[in-house]
Amino acid sequence: MPRVSVVIPTWNAAELLRVALGSLRVQAYRDFYIELLGFVPPRIQARTDLLARLDPELLAMQEDIRRHCMYPKCFDVKTAQLMLFGMLLVNLQDAAKLHALAAYRAGATFEELSAVVNLAFLFRGLSAANLGAEILQGIAEDAEKS
Repeated sequence: MPRVSVVIPTWNAAELLRVALGSLRVQAYRDFYIELLGFVPPRIQARTDLLARLDPELLAMQEDIRRHCMYPKCFDVKTAQLMLFGMLLVNLQDAAKLHALAAYRAGATFEELSAVVNLAFLFRGLSAANLGAEILQGIAEDAEKS
């Protein structure tokens, strides 16, 4: 993420400055999701809103750990997102849809996404195959509209 300089003129307003800088940090976290998915998912929006107010230090730690674990130097974004899609699909978690979309936006083909669904089927069964097909169908329909 590129670094920018921000000038915030204040006078005897340390609390206002803290809030303004916190808001800039939250926007930087959200920009990552917007680039990856095209939007900020509601749960992530809620988490960043809440922690920005209550515990900005924890929010920074969570985002640093997420970034470190999800994007090691040995994987490109597409590969990491395909792996995350598969892991979440095996567990039938609704976040699988977000990671499938992120993989697609990072350049994954429907052939690659379908191969991940097939792997999940091997270890989870028809429920993973059905959920995976539903997710891929939704991405394909959205791609046709745009």
